Amino acid sequence: MGFVEEYLPAMAMFGLQVTYAIMALISRTALLKGMSPRVFVVYRQAIATLFIAPIAYFSRSKSRRVPLNLKTFSLIFLASFVGVTMNQNLYFEGVFLVSSSMATAMTNLIPAVTFVIAMIIGMESLKMGSLRSMAKIGGTVVCVSGAMCMALLRGPKLLNTTQGFGVKSTLFNVESGSHNAWLLGSLCLFGSSCCWSIWLILQVPASASNPDNLSLSAWMCLFATIQSITLTLLVEPIDLQIWKIHSIIELICYLFSGIIGSGVAFFVQAWCVSKRGPVFSAMFNPLCTIVTTILAAIVLHEEIFTGRSHHLSR
Repeated sequence: MGFVEEYLPAMAMFGLQVTYAIMALISRTALLKGMSPRVFVVYRQAIATLFIAPIAYFSRSKSRRVPLNLKTFSLIFLASFVGVTMNQNLYFEGVFLVSSSMATAMTNLIPAVTFVIAMIIGMESLKMGSLRSMAKIGGTVVCVSGAMCMALLRGPKLLNTTQGFGVKSTLFNVESGSHNAWLLGSLCLFGSSCCWSIWLILQVPASASNPDNLSLSAWMCLFATIQSITLTLLVEPIDLQIWKIHSIIELICYLFSGIIGSGVAFFVQAWCVSKRGPVFSAMFNPLCTIVTTILAAIVLHEEIFTGRSHHLSR
């Protein structure tokens, strides 16, 4: 195995984390301008489906196409519901309620949760006394402790002033950045991290059942689009205005998140999981926090603390 082949999964995951950081920033900007988190997920997955489905269809001959039997359908549908529909709706509601830097910081829970689930179901082994096992346990403790500190504690302010107040969530009826919004947002982000971890685990049997990563990604985007539309119609008030694109930043957000953030990212993520496993893929999430925090402070002028507290002043 050559140098490029050996380190290509790592380079791909690094690129994904930069993509997720950019997506968190532009989505936060669009959400504060009135974009609905649930409508955003619908448009994102619809655009991703339109982008990747033709590529998946025309890049494979009929003899190489994998039939969608009941087992494969069930695995992909479940992975789409947990890892895309629920994960993204919880994540972007959390981004709206708190901040992009806090949202990506909470994703540091993903390696820990993924490791614990993988260990429980037998994908990962744990040998007491082994240096590798002790490192995994230590990393899990650090991830969980860091996420709890971000959610519950606040140290001195490092940069910038308060941003993003006055916009209400239609789901929880609280203002973005308020005391209640911070707690609800943290819970949403924690739920999103758990969903993401389960999604990484589910991709192992899903990839085994459908080894064509392009086809797998296309089906996940399609199922997620249908699921997200259903969820949005159940949660959001019936108002055509929320489905309209009101600004250039919204359009950029939809296109970038759909084509790059879902269409390309799902394929790359599935390929990396099939090559190195779910825990390897989850290990790269802390990189997103570093990139997002730096860019959020520079571009969005978000408040940067050494932690957060229960009480936020306006």
